Amino acid sequence: MSVEKMQFQAETKRLLDLVVNSIYTNKEIFLRELISNASDALDKLRIESLTNSELAGDDESEIFIVPDAATKTITISDNGIGMTRDEVITNIGTIAKSGTKDFLDKLREASGAAAQELIGQFGVGFYSAFIVADKVELITRRAGTDSAVKWTSDGAGEYELDDCDKNSRGTTIILHLKKEFCGEDEYNFTDVYEVERLVKKYSDFVRYPIKMNFEVKGKPEEEPTIEIRTVNSMKPLWTRPKSEITREEYDEFFKQQLHEWEAPLEIFHVKAEGTVEYTALLCIPKRAAQNLYYSDYEAGLQLYSRHVFIMDKCKDFLPDYLRFVKGLVDSPDLPLNISREILQQSREVKVIGKALEKNIQKQLAKMLKDDRAKYEEFWAQFGKSLKIGVYNSMFDTKLKDSLQDLLLFQTSHEGKFSTLAEYVERMPDFQKKIYVAVGKDSAAIEQLPQMELLRERGLEVIYLTDPVDEFTIDALRNYAEKDFQSITRENFELDDAESQKVKAEVEEIAKTHEDLLKDVKEAIGDNVKEVRLTSRLKSSAVCLVTGEGGPSLSMEKTFAAMNNPLFKATQILELNPNHAVFKKLEGLHERGKDTPEFKDLCTTLYSLALMIEGVLPNNPAEFANKITDLLTK
Repeated sequence: MSVEKMQFQAETKRLLDLVVNSIYTNKEIFLRELISNASDALDKLRIESLTNSELAGDDESEIFIVPDAATKTITISDNGIGMTRDEVITNIGTIAKSGTKDFLDKLREASGAAAQELIGQFGVGFYSAFIVADKVELITRRAGTDSAVKWTSDGAGEYELDDCDKNSRGTTIILHLKKEFCGEDEYNFTDVYEVERLVKKYSDFVRYPIKMNFEVKGKPEEEPTIEIRTVNSMKPLWTRPKSEITREEYDEFFKQQLHEWEAPLEIFHVKAEGTVEYTALLCIPKRAAQNLYYSDYEAGLQLYSRHVFIMDKCKDFLPDYLRFVKGLVDSPDLPLNISREILQQSREVKVIGKALEKNIQKQLAKMLKDDRAKYEEFWAQFGKSLKIGVYNSMFDTKLKDSLQDLLLFQTSHEGKFSTLAEYVERMPDFQKKIYVAVGKDSAAIEQLPQMELLRERGLEVIYLTDPVDEFTIDALRNYAEKDFQSITRENFELDDAESQKVKAEVEEIAKTHEDLLKDVKEAIGDNVKEVRLTSRLKSSAVCLVTGEGGPSLSMEKTFAAMNNPLFKATQILELNPNHAVFKKLEGLHERGKDTPEFKDLCTTLYSLALMIEGVLPNNPAEFANKITDLLTK
């Protein structure tokens, strides 16, 4: 086949442009990424050779790096699985991930550290080569085939594919370095000792030998000889005692092993002996992945047996609410040829998983107690996962109890985050329930008419601003034997004597205005179940509350966004009998319930109540016209 010129996929071209021109301050990262890819290729070969003996060879698995000052290149080779022509097009010419366009739009808007964080969540691997190279050649041959392919590009928008000869399986990548990386500036990636330093810094724990050529000088009259050395230790970090491992070593290990661009937020190194023997090296990343809560996110831990890699993304160790945890488990009690189907039934896996889950919960509780700032940093990234865990544990009391004290919510108490235990500790003696309010953010909740009375009484309210918050609270039902009470539900009332007195007064007023309330309900129609007077309002004229049994207005909006409009909130309109608008309503009602003025005021009050809840009236244009008429009059 002749040379074939092809265009990069549009998103790939955009990403290449950002990688090369905008993103990275650490130019050394490219080597770690290319070594990681080579290691992955060797892993894939070993896994495939377990079921296909023809792929197994006698040659030792290795990665070879050759810096060359004469040609101003650096070459990274492996004898792993290799790629076919079609695989090269798919893996190099295309970014086949959902959400790519949205990711790139965010990336283009970001800059500096923020951009690095975003791209670190996405992972670019091979494309990092163009940080230091103005031309990249890739020569690869798939294991079990005789044909090889050569890929060449300058990263400007297109690439060439050509058939070529290659004596053995695997992939060779040749980077033609830009001049600033050949010793003319601070970097010299053609110097063998500089490259050796980078390998030790970033890839010392790669489980395959990384080899390089070193020139050995003898006597002055003798020609130098070339000596091949392995420059990485290959000793798995998790096999060493924790006391001998520095935080810097942990950080570099996770960056290398998990292709992360930032040091992890928290690290768990667990070694257990007994019924089941295992070592786990886990971490909580600094940032949540862009697609963490989407179906295409691949959760799971790497699995090893006797330090030999078995599989990636093993989902059977940790429950879904801990999907953000990354790392590996190494157990000699698991066979090397274990399948995913056997894993699901494995008693050893269940024992290890339960122990890890408890350990992570314990460490998070310790972080919450000892380092609140760090825990709040964790919560900002992964709190949603724990809240989803509570919701999914609705019928698992033990799990729910273990997670509820890890939850944080912003409250009206100084606008800070609070645990449920801290909230309960601040409750006055007369308060019997935990008050919560739903809104798009804290500012929206602060503006709710129902909040005015609670502020006046000095009562604290938990803000539910994440769509999952309300579901989490419903799953908990109570905390410390105190029920949760939404301030926008129909049965909300304060427990102090003054509030009970005001409530009794309003009930007396309601008895003398039954016809008025019935006619207001008739004017509004079936949109509301009931119209009644309330004691929960101070300066506001009206508010909308929902029935106790069904979904709230917020839940209704969430279900609607999920294309499930069947879940409707039961709406109840409440009027403040001490407000001037109510007096106006009384006067219009006396003229007649069928007058346009009375009906317009009723429907306008309902529309205002909807808008306070963040819901547009059914007919915004009609509502605007009525407001204009009222202003004119």
